[in-house]
Amino acid sequence: MPLLLAEACVASGRSYVLVGLKGFANDSDLGPHPHVWTSLGRVGELYNHLKDHKCTDVVMAGRVVRPDFKKLNLDAKGVKLLPKVLKSALQGDDSLFRVLVESIEADGFNVIGADEILRSLLAPKGPLTSLSPSDEDTRDIDRAREVIAAMGALDIGQACVVCRSLVLAVEAAEGTDKMLDRCIGLPAELRGSPGDRKGVLVKIPKPGQERRVDLPTIGPDTVRKASRAGLAGIAIAEGGSLILDKEKVVEFANSERMFVFGI
Repeated sequence: MPLLLAEACVASGRSYVLVGLKGFANDSDLGPHPHVWTSLGRVGELYNHLKDHKCTDVVMAGRVVRPDFKKLNLDAKGVKLLPKVLKSALQGDDSLFRVLVESIEADGFNVIGADEILRSLLAPKGPLTSLSPSDEDTRDIDRAREVIAAMGALDIGQACVVCRSLVLAVEAAEGTDKMLDRCIGLPAELRGSPGDRKGVLVKIPKPGQERRVDLPTIGPDTVRKASRAGLAGIAIAEGGSLILDKEKVVEFANSERMFVFGI
């Protein structure tokens, strides 16, 4: 995602800089693009980097797992922000993201979503693949949406797997890939198989989610794992989910006789 954002800036003639977080990004994640490094907790240092490069807009992208807050090397701004971060972290990811967005904007920057730069990655409405959901798949999609709405009220996750109205898995802190790994390990009688596909992965924004950060995203790896789990397809939010490597996603899903559908 960070590289795609950088390439989009190059294509549009927009000036930019990437900020790598030590311990989470490496040189290959940043490629040949202009970049600086900082550490999680060095909030003042981060903002100084942005000001030095005359940044006005900030896009948050890439995977960052929760650190051990006790081990962070905090600067003065990090120390000041920490109590809010700790309180929000107990409430869920979306609450934590809101605190981070508020802090960034309070320092004079404008937080924008990755989708504002990468409009072409937004999921369209309806089928991307040659197959569409069956009536049974549609019932499973509706059931998963109900579950995600309930999860969203508790700020838990964005994804759910349902097969014949039975909830097989919900996404929490482990992320979508590991949730699908759990589905792969379930008994065969609970789920579909590559020869007899059943069930759906639904990945959509939580109700009231801060959409400028952590918009639901799928890519080829998501389809591969959903295929191994024997699922019939994947449903994502029209205009509210991102698809990385869309051509590969569609090609692989078609080859596996699965659907990818914008709801």
